Amino acid sequence: MPFDGFPQETVAFLGGIAAHNEKSWFEAHRADYEAYYVAPAREFVVAAGERLRTIAPEVRADPRVLGSIARINRDTRFSPDKRPYKDHLDIGFAAGDRKSAASALFFRVTPAYANAGLGTPAFEKSRLAAFRDAVADPLRGQALLDALHALEAAGLPVQGETLKRPPVGYDGIAPERERLLRFTALWSVQEQPIGGWLHVPEALDRVIDIWQRMLPLHRWLIQTFG
Repeated sequence: MPFDGFPQETVAFLGGIAAHNEKSWFEAHRADYEAYYVAPAREFVVAAGERLRTIAPEVRADPRVLGSIARINRDTRFSPDKRPYKDHLDIGFAAGDRKSAASALFFRVTPAYANAGLGTPAFEKSRLAAFRDAVADPLRGQALLDALHALEAAGLPVQGETLKRPPVGYDGIAPERERLLRFTALWSVQEQPIGGWLHVPEALDRVIDIWQRMLPLHRWLIQTFG
């Protein structure tokens, strides 16, 4: 199953959803959903999965909706925003179960931009405590600093710092590691405007290159929580 790039119709379909986020419009364009959302996403997952076997063999490539391909339907049960559909395409490769993975690689396409990244969203309570203990540990904390320095040297942002000050109980930590205690999640993402690059096979090369440069962070997360 070759990957030839995401067709221009993928972006047009997502733009249509953004402008007409309603069931009647979606049902009238269900064929476009299958042809330009599901089909190219499946091809991307298969092709990326083959490449990832050599650089991140622990991640899973499942070319199904609710596998590596996120469903387009929004969960509106607890949200004041009742729009039924997402106006973007999300693809993910988790290290283990996608709901509890220590790290996952992801790629998102929207009508205006695409981004590739990896990491973990907000730490749940027990993992946040384990993260802070790892930061406080001289060897594991330094290993994380080294990983983040590698990303920053490659021009990649590190995100997830949400606290204004470190939590109590971690005295005597060097300032550079003390800052890490303010993180409640840890990921990196690179955003790029939609352009011709997305519509050709080399789009996969571009995404794989971004993931490769981010792998030090992924590996630290896997070694710490995997």
